[in-house]
Amino acid sequence: MKKTLNKFNGKKVLITGNTGFKGSWLSFWLTLVGAKVFGYSNNIPTNPSLYDNLNLKNFVNQTWGDIRNYNELNNLINKVKPDYIFHLAAQSIVKVSYDDPINTFTTNIVGTLNLLQSLLHYEESVNVIIITSDKSYKNIEQLWGYKENDIFGGDDPYSASKASTEMVIEGYFKSFFLNKKNVKIAVGRAGNVIGGGDWSPFRLVPDAIKSWSKNNTLELRNPNATRPWQHVLEPLSGYLVLANKISNDNKCNLNSFNFGPKFDQNFKVITLLNKLSSNWGNAKISIQKNKSFKESSLLKLNCEKADLYLGWRPILSFDDNVRLTVEWYKEYFINNNISELTKNQIDYYVNLRGD
Repeated sequence: MKKTLNKFNGKKVLITGNTGFKGSWLSFWLTLVGAKVFGYSNNIPTNPSLYDNLNLKNFVNQTWGDIRNYNELNNLINKVKPDYIFHLAAQSIVKVSYDDPINTFTTNIVGTLNLLQSLLHYEESVNVIIITSDKSYKNIEQLWGYKENDIFGGDDPYSASKASTEMVIEGYFKSFFLNKKNVKIAVGRAGNVIGGGDWSPFRLVPDAIKSWSKNNTLELRNPNATRPWQHVLEPLSGYLVLANKISNDNKCNLNSFNFGPKFDQNFKVITLLNKLSSNWGNAKISIQKNKSFKESSLLKLNCEKADLYLGWRPILSFDDNVRLTVEWYKEYFINNNISELTKNQIDYYVNLRGD
């Protein structure tokens, strides 16, 4: 991991969706290793926000704009001439996809389409990681985990938008990029990510923390759903490894990779919440009888391909994921300047991974 991170020192990195939860963690991490980070986002999506918590406005060259605006994105790429691009810009909340399906589909599909079209005409060398989702897979509730070549599909607007995005990517890969040597691209798919600094609405951990910090009871909608919970640093480390790998390994270029937790660490929602509440202390949970919208009950990822091709595998235990998450939020409510702890958690993770 340390050797991988050193390769970003002095490099120009463009992150779309950099003001979101994962984008802010990635931006902060890259600034720590000496990268020149350029951000592209239409707003700061939450209040509070990790982007603000970490004072990233002081470290990131920020451009405000809509990923659905082709000319704006294309002009930015040609102006910055980045060495790396991480495409995270998306509408990623399932509940919001029901409330606003048009924005969900256009942001996720057209945004990625605009990036691919810009890269098609780009003449400089660049390594690109497009972040999608485990919910791209057609979920048939299988026990053994989805592999990268499993079929796409979606029964809700969010999943359908991500599956459709994957088809756009595959079409561009096979139609336009097979012989385009200067642009290296790969896809990273991750599962349910937790960690400090997620303030998104309609997400389990932020909802729990917001409730418990006010001594309120968390109302739980789907206690028996099983998810591949992982700390945010796990998939981000995979994206960074993949970004370096595609530059000199044709087996990884124009390919896709799952980044999930250890196979035996898929847990029910209620199990995660009980673990969170025991770490938080004095936390109350109630179960809603009626769910407001459809969600899958079982979702697992098979990450053997990432291990085989990239030498990447998850290293944090379920207890580690919860401990790091609760530690961050507790520190936040004590000390609003959270940058030092965030850096310490990154250093802890990097040292676990070693060279």
